[in-house]
Formats: sequence, C-alpha cells, structure tokens
Amino acid sequence: MKEKDEEGKESTQLVGTDEPAKENHLNENIKDVEMADEDHCRAEGLITFEVHNVSKIKETVLSEPVIIRNLPWRIMLMPRYSVNQSNERSKSAGVFVQCDPDSDVASWSCQAHAKITLKSHKGEDVVRKISHLFFAKENDWGYSTFVPWNDLIDVHKGYCKNDIITLEAFVQAEAPHGVFWDSKKLTGYVGLKNQGATCYMNSLLQTLFFTNQLRKAVYQMPTENDDINKSVALALQRVFYDLQHSDKPVATKKLTKSFGWETLDSFMQHDAQELCRVGIIPKLLEGKMNSYIQCSNVDYYSSREEPFYDIQLNIKGKTDVIDSFTEYIKAEMLDGDNKYDAGQHGLQDAKKGVIFRHFPPVLHLHLLRFQYDPQTDTNYKINDRYAFPESLNLEKFLEPEFRANAPAPIYTLHAVLVHSGDNHGGHYVVYINPRGDGKWFKFDDDVVSQATKKEAIENNFGGFEDEVVLRHCTNAYMLSYLRTSDLSEFF
Repeated sequence: MKEKDEEGKESTQLVGTDEPAKENHLNENIKDVEMADEDHCRAEGLITFEVHNVSKIKETVLSEPVIIRNLPWRIMLMPRYSVNQSNERSKSAGVFVQCDPDSDVASWSCQAHAKITLKSHKGEDVVRKISHLFFAKENDWGYSTFVPWNDLIDVHKGYCKNDIITLEAFVQAEAPHGVFWDSKKLTGYVGLKNQGATCYMNSLLQTLFFTNQLRKAVYQMPTENDDINKSVALALQRVFYDLQHSDKPVATKKLTKSFGWETLDSFMQHDAQELCRVGIIPKLLEGKMNSYIQCSNVDYYSSREEPFYDIQLNIKGKTDVIDSFTEYIKAEMLDGDNKYDAGQHGLQDAKKGVIFRHFPPVLHLHLLRFQYDPQTDTNYKINDRYAFPESLNLEKFLEPEFRANAPAPIYTLHAVLVHSGDNHGGHYVVYINPRGDGKWFKFDDDVVSQATKKEAIENNFGGFEDEVVLRHCTNAYMLSYLRTSDLSEFF
C-alpha cells in the first residue's frame, strides 16, 4: 500500500493492513551492499609534500591531493609577512591543511583533526596540531607562522637539504555533511534524520535495528487493528522497514509523534506488553538476579529472584566494566544503628547484596556518567577514563550453583552509544558492529561512515587530555553486548 512520505512523495511503506508485506521481509537479513572505493572513504590518511626549490618560493604552493572521506586534502605552503612593534618586517612559513572540493555547492562541511610535521634531517621535527570544521568559506586551517622563513631554508637548522623540505599532514576526518557523502553507496547503510528534540533516540533506534532478532520480533508485533497515526508499534515497524530498504536517510517524525516526543525508553516501558506478546523481552533482554539478606550470627537467610532488562553501572572511581560489576555484587553490611530486623531473631548484623543467576542474550549496560551533586544541587557529567572490552566474560558474577546450567556469559561488543558535551546538552552518535565481524560503522544521525576499531572502542573510554584530537567530553554512556555463543542467530 502506498502513502505520502513527509516530503509529499509516494513511497511504499508498512501500514496497518500490510501484514502479508511484513511476512515477506520478516526473515530477511540486512543485505550486503557493494560499497564504493574503501580507500577514498577512509577516515584518515597521510599527505606527504616534498617541496623543491623552496628558497625561490614567492607564492602559495600546494601538494597533490589525498582523498580522505571522499574529499581532496592538500598541504599549503606560503611565505607570510608581518610587522612587529618595532615596525620591523619579518617573513615566516605559513603551513595549512586545505580541503577544497571541486563543487559549486556551498553547503558541505567536514570536521577534521590534523598533525602537521616539518621533517628534520638531523634534529627534532616541528609538529603542530589543528582541529577545525572545514566548509566552503573556511576551507583551510593551519599556522601563519609555522617557522621563521630563514630557519626553514637554513641548511644548518636541518629542515632544508638541497633546497628541498618535506612536510607531512596526518589527517583524521569525520564523514562530511552535505553533498559529498552518500551513506548507502559508501557503507551499505542509511542514517536517521535529525529532527530536533529526539535526544539519543536515533542512536538507540539504530542499535535496536541491527539486533536482528529484535528487529524481526518488532515486525511480528500485531498492528492490523492499530490507529495508523497513534500506534507506536506500527511507527517503529515503518522506521525499521525504511532503514532496511531506503537509499536515503529515514524520517522518524511519525514515531516520535506516536509517543508524544518522549524518549524511546518510555516506549520500551509503556509498550512492554506488546513486545512480550512476541516474547521479545523474556527471550532477548531479560536476565535474573538474586537479592539476598544473610544474618551473620543466626541461621537466617532471605532471598528474592528479580528480573532485569539492563544493568546500570557506577563508573565514578572505577577503571572498567569488571571493576563496576565487582562493586555491583559487593555485599553491604547492616550493623550498628542499621541492623536488620530478622523477625523472631530480632535486630541482627547481616549482609545485603545481589548476585546474578542468568544473563540475557542481549546485554545492555548503562554507564552512569550523569550524576547529581546534592551539595551544589546540580547535575554533572563524569568524563573520566572508563574502559570496556570487545569481549566480556561475566562468569565470576554468576551465583555458583547456576553456572553449570547457564549459557556461558561471554559477550561480544555490538554497539557503543556515545555522548559529546556536558549535562546541559550535546550530541549523540553510535558505533555499531553490524555483523559481529569486527567491522565498525559510525551512525551520526543522517550520516553513516566506516570507523576503525580504535575509533569505536578505545577513543570512547573518555579521560583524554588532548583536546585537539579527542574531545575530553566525548565518551560512551551505553554499551550493547551480544552473547558470543548466540552470534550466529543474530547475524
């Protein structure tokens, strides 16, 4: 059945009466798409510029272009003149990184970092770093006074030999926004449009979509009798269908409208009964933990088994995920003025704690980077370094008698949800390993790009001091792990 999309064009999408259409792609996996030249799409590259007859340079010279993120990058060298307070004229070498696509379109932009190096033949290289948002009106960035010109050409300084110098620029670029990036063509995947106050919904939607069993279960949710304009389930099915089949970024307005601009967490909570109808929560997301109280001096033990669908980990003062889990199951002592009322045994010293009995196939870990400070009555964000592994073994956190019969709680990292900014706002992206094969992609709203493993994992530990290359306030706030023994069922 055809309907008008948000731009008024006709498109084939799921609607409430399309149950047969849903069946057609229910068991369809994400298709392999032939991607464009990986070398041109790469996130980083080295520009080497060997400049001859440097002492005779009178105007700007440019290196040959190196293609990074489908854009041409060059090194610029030029003589620059300035007058000091004594009215003396001095000459310097200006060195810049340039991104100048051959296009009349002015809407492009590309965030990039670069390390510019003037090579030395006998001493230390001169190294400077830059970070800049390149766009049509500001397409080069660097240093007007990289080194004094006399130092550049003085053979005794070690930079110039036979009137030749060598400049290098190591460029790391984000995927560009604008006309130079076709996510579907370059990566095989499409993004979600940024439509305002959706917070981290786009990142979470992509994470859920690439969990194949969850996506298929969403398609199974009964919607034939739903109101097309109000059904959250149907709107989610539409978004998933479009992510699977569209060549362009997908709109989410119908989804956000259906649940009143709340977060997707609200949908997960309020519409849990719909998901339970197809068994999605118990099968994929539900784990079990045992909450217990054990008296120290009398024979008294009380316990209660409880379900969980995600785990919130304290990261303050912790080094990594294992450190947080260790604290999570650490027993609290109830003694002194805080003794436990053990009924007929009266007030007793006791220990209170939790231990895990079953971890689910899909494990969502929320890292508590956002905290409340009661002394200042303000919220703040923890940007400290916090490591998480690509492979996670949680066996020692299972109750001993449940270890033998439980699936091995060994997990493979599937998605890293990242926040840049502070507690007042910021930007959300997600890095996903769609097929569990170690090939990562970055989903930044409507732009999808390939990413290295280091970009996806280590660069999001947080705690970095080098603001030029890695922002201090950019770090992971949620992790999605898939049980390794079940990977064949997920992809």
